[in-house]
Amino acid sequence: MATRPDDRGSSVLRFAVELVAWVATPWALAGSSWLLAALSVVVLIGLPTCFSTPGDKSSVIVAVPGWVTILLVLLQLAAAVASSWLAWPAWAAAPVTLLAAATLVTERRRWRWLTSGDRLLA
Repeated sequence: MATRPDDRGSSVLRFAVELVAWVATPWALAGSSWLLAALSVVVLIGLPTCFSTPGDKSSVIVAVPGWVTILLVLLQLAAAVASSWLAWPAWAAAPVTLLAAATLVTERRRWRWLTSGDRLLA
């Protein structure tokens, strides 16, 4: 099994995008439905908390393969970018888009590791 890459730098970017998603998504949805706004926070925080790939986090509640973890990160990135453009002016949304793009670049090594073999340990 390959060693997990050092992702301290990319984890900072990833967490920053997650924070934006947690704020911008309910903000963008609040005008339509307070229920959807609340549900978005539950989904964006709850899914990555419950589902994780063994070896990627120290605490795994429900073990999933690496590609699921990658999809959850992509969900956060998409939510942050789309919601920031819907909820905020361009001068605030543009840096979010750049942050998400930088996160995509820095996540490549981690994603290669996540998909390098069977991460779902029995």
